Amino acid sequence: MVDSNRIDNLIAAVPSALALRAGVDLGIFTRIGGSTVTADSLGAALKVEPDRLSRLLYALASIGLLEVKDGQFRNGAEASAFLDASKPTYRGGDHALLRELWGADLLTAESLRQNRPAALHDFSEAGPESAAAFSRMLAPGGVTFGRHLAREIDLSAIGSVIDIGGGPGTILVGLRERRPQIAATLMELPAVAAVAPAILSEYGADDVVVEEGDITVAPSIGRHDLAILKAVVQVLSPDQARRSILNAARCLTPGGEIAIAGSGVVDDDRLGPPEGVFLNLTFLNLYRHGESYTEGQYRAWMTQAGFRDIIRSRLDGCTLFRARLTG
Repeated sequence: MVDSNRIDNLIAAVPSALALRAGVDLGIFTRIGGSTVTADSLGAALKVEPDRLSRLLYALASIGLLEVKDGQFRNGAEASAFLDASKPTYRGGDHALLRELWGADLLTAESLRQNRPAALHDFSEAGPESAAAFSRMLAPGGVTFGRHLAREIDLSAIGSVIDIGGGPGTILVGLRERRPQIAATLMELPAVAAVAPAILSEYGADDVVVEEGDITVAPSIGRHDLAILKAVVQVLSPDQARRSILNAARCLTPGGEIAIAGSGVVDDDRLGPPEGVFLNLTFLNLYRHGESYTEGQYRAWMTQAGFRDIIRSRLDGCTLFRARLTG
């Protein structure tokens, strides 16, 4: 007999996710830290009305992110480890970006009806204010990804790294925490490159070279030991994606390494992983051409560009392809 449990569970997951985002947006988990609080004390600290705040606190407790006893709240194990911004393992930095992505997700049917992205985001046409705002949303997650990548790659062999299409360039900040002497370059479109230095300065990275360029058209003017493309290929058309990887190869020294990462990757049967499948819907609403390309497509483009020993793995919640340039 068929029941509605699957549908009910899918619907029920949405409010929990929204409660999580609200908690991160308000800084609840960071404010609590290792202490125990009441709705009154936390409300005073956050400058919000305690009775209304308590609704959110109990909701977060109901899904295990907070623990509560006699009206006293403290962080649960996962919240303490991953949602407290004072911890190096913090995973909540993308909360502002999630607002944009989830808002776009609500428009999927409209995008299909109109045969165009209902929440179009065009990097090449972004003005200074919108480019800065979007780059700031990406900045915290970039630092976190850079830290994870630094643990994945042998940095002792890296003298120079280029982050291609890296938005604010904060991946370089996280990457160089373990090896500050690495020379770093950010290559971005003019609108984003114009706002990146100010954001990098806020993270103490004034020495990052910011280079204007379009990787789908030409490579960097320099040559580097490591090239990073995070969430870049997935926002391009198939031909642009192919050309971006070809040009990234031309940014490397012989034997140099490439790291291509993003949530917009799907298995060859297009049924998983879940984040790639559903981000493919988000792309319908944001971009004219971007999509979650298959592993087979990535491997073909990388092989054509001269890369060998292609490895697919998971890193910081997304797919990572690593390979070395032949020669």
